[in-house]
Order: sequence, then C-alpha cells, then structure tokens
Amino acid sequence: MSDLLVNGLTIPSKVLVVEDDQGVGSGLAGVLAADGHEVRWARTAADALRLIADRVPDLIILDLGLPDADGLELCTAIREQHAEVVVVVVTARTDETDAVCALDGGADDFVTKPFRPAELRARLRAHLRRRGETGPPELRAGPVRLDQGARRAWVGEQEVALRPKEHELLAVLVAAAGEAVRREHLMDVVWDMHWAGSTKTLDVHVASVRRKLAEAGDRWDRIATLRGYGYRFEPD
Repeated sequence: MSDLLVNGLTIPSKVLVVEDDQGVGSGLAGVLAADGHEVRWARTAADALRLIADRVPDLIILDLGLPDADGLELCTAIREQHAEVVVVVVTARTDETDAVCALDGGADDFVTKPFRPAELRARLRAHLRRRGETGPPELRAGPVRLDQGARRAWVGEQEVALRPKEHELLAVLVAAAGEAVRREHLMDVVWDMHWAGSTKTLDVHVASVRRKLAEAGDRWDRIATLRGYGYRFEPD
C-alpha cells in the first residue's frame, strides 16, 4: 500500500522526484503514479524548492547530479527546513564518501544507479509506512523522553530536532534501554528490510543522534558502541 496510515486513517502519499534525466525522471514518475502516489517531478534544484514551498511532500527522491546545484547542498537545505520529510537519494555516484556525505547531510537512504525498480519501490513503501506509524505513546530512559504520536524528543526540558530515521533509531534503543541491540536488528526494524549492503548508514545516523543528544545537554556516550555486535542505550 502506498498511502500513509495515521491513527487508522489512510492519507494519500505525496512524492517529489528531483531528477534532471528525462528517461529516469519520467520512468520514476510513471511507476510511482501507477503505485498510487501523488507525484510531482522537478528537473532542477530551483524547481524542487519551488514545488516544496508550494506543497511539502511526504517523500523526496533526490538525484545528486543536478544542472543548477549540487544535490548534497539541496539535501541539506531541504532537511534544515523540513525535518519530517523522508529523503531518498538515488544517484549514479557509487563512492562510499558520497553516501556518507548524503546521509550526514540529512538523507534517510542512499540508492545507487542502476537500481532494481522492485527494490526501490519496496524501500519507498517501507519509508512511507514507517513514517505513518506510531509506537507506544511515550518512551523514557534516563533524561531522554520521546513522544511517539507527535514524533518529538527531549533531553530533560530541551527539545531535540531529530530526522525521521533518527527518531525511529532512538526509539528502538530507548525501548531496549540497558540491553544490547544487534546492528542487524536495528537495520531490519528502522529501515524495515534485510539490509544487503553497507551498514554505514546506521553508523552515520547513530553519530548524528549522539551529537544532537550531547548538544541538548546529555552525555556523549549515552549510546554505547559494542564492537562486532551493535549498540546499547545507557539509561543511567
């Protein structure tokens, strides 16, 4: 199902494709529209920002090689204004550095071209499904509190601005506070799939959550690294 399910109500999902290649862009737009998404297509960064200002999408598919701006800069600009939007980078760049930069700049996922349409569609469905889900109303461990319904987080009284996947990752760790959580489990639960590639995306998201918690007044080692295994949220 391509719609968001929020509190039992089905809401059509809005997707923005940002791709300058005519063949790839039209193909993506056609496939996504056939899946039931409300699709808009931007060929430049300027067009993308204009369409986002007109109507904020639920999910953005972003190419990095745009004619008027670097996609990484656009990704950062989008994330600064819209923390709730899911951003999936789809690019011909295969260097791991590009993947790390994109994820660190705010992307929720990184897919390289050529991609398998069925896999991409499954990832998008998973992202949209996870975006609309709510878990227990509230999670607490140590000074950290998460409001699942409002998708908000705090360290004490200081609110922490988390991206969608950062919130989901922290929620899993807080729910299992004091317990070791395997990397594979985090990838399966947060990204809702059996991850076949690099888990660098997990490391980048953990590092970002640690930084944001520390900036809000928490300790840097609140999320402990268990080498060769995974992570543990320290409640004390």
